[in-house]
Amino acid sequence: IEMQSDHTLEEVGKQFDVTRERIRQIEAKAIRKLKHPSRSDKLRTYLDNL
Repeated sequence: IEMQSDHTLEEVGKQFDVTRERIRQIEAKAIRKLKHPSRSDKLRTYLDNL
């Protein structure tokens, strides 16, 4: 996702009306999923072809 600037967990939380802790949990879960071998292999292949 291309964005113009970085955002704090609090800023993202306000945008989606959830706490910054919930945003942190979602971020951690997404990173865990991306690190899983079945997903990371697909992601690596995709990024190599950019």
